[in-house]
Amino acid sequence: MRRLDTLRIVRPEDLTPSADGLQVVGVFNPGVVQCDEVTYLLLRVAEAPTEKRPGWIGLPRSDLRGGFEIDWVREETVEQPDARGVVYPDTGLCRLTNFSHLRLATSHDGKTIDTVSPGAAMAPQEDYEIFGIEDPRITKIDDLYYITYVAVSPQGISTALATTTDFRSFHRLGIIFPPDNKDVVLYPEPFGDHFVALHRPSSSNFCSIPEMWIARSPDLIHWGDHAVVFNSERVPGAIRLGAGTPPLRVDDGWLEIYHAVRASEGTEYYGSGIIFYEHDPARIKYHSGAPILAPELPFEREGFHKNVVFPTGCVARDDEIYVYYGAADTETAVAI
Repeated sequence: MRRLDTLRIVRPEDLTPSADGLQVVGVFNPGVVQCDEVTYLLLRVAEAPTEKRPGWIGLPRSDLRGGFEIDWVREETVEQPDARGVVYPDTGLCRLTNFSHLRLATSHDGKTIDTVSPGAAMAPQEDYEIFGIEDPRITKIDDLYYITYVAVSPQGISTALATTTDFRSFHRLGIIFPPDNKDVVLYPEPFGDHFVALHRPSSSNFCSIPEMWIARSPDLIHWGDHAVVFNSERVPGAIRLGAGTPPLRVDDGWLEIYHAVRASEGTEYYGSGIIFYEHDPARIKYHSGAPILAPELPFEREGFHKNVVFPTGCVARDDEIYVYYGAADTETAVAI
């Protein structure tokens, strides 16, 4: 892939906070879809409290009414592996130092942003979203846009589903993959009488290796027929992997640009490619092997979380594919 001259298309400083007392610390990992002449992006916007208390860490959560509350913990009572969150050593439970909502952006050329909504298009409003909603993926099926997104709560990390026809109003359909499961992407058309999703169970069982799974559904709500479709045996050194962009139809089948994580002086997130057979979404035809998009530029290597490129959306334009990704959990960028 090659980066565009425009490089970063949205940065935290381009947005205003959703409420007094918050600051935007990241705008990244967008869900993306093309509708006629307009590219729609649902941006994950991460916000953190501006208030600081010496010796304390503020952990924000939604009040589920458009506002927020802060839980304060003493620094010496928790561990902080990185800027994203803290761990309670007595229980091993985690809390985030920021929480996210989704904002709508539009682009006509796919390279520059024309508009960004001043407030949230989707904000936490359910108990299972109290710690934020994150990392949307968008797939058009028939006349509806289906949005899978990560919902974070004290119950863990789950994947929920919403639909829209116009990106102005959204209809929540609830959790479709319970904790802990994320990186859910939908194929844009059924295979026979079933729809198909790729997903990533986040197992804490040290007997398992990083894996991507496939599931099937008659209605996009009820999922079963789960099976492993790809794992780290094909990706030497990967300590984590999962779907990135929703599958895109190409001449050879279905293109999936997935993400993987390798340990290298910390961790490094990168993108690689798979092509699944046209009529068999569980069978791999090609695999790129080596990364096709890895952290190289300063804004990909330095940020809220270092050394991250995380592809979450792609759009076909003529003979090129525009791939949208989060950079260092801070900014949104695009490559071709």
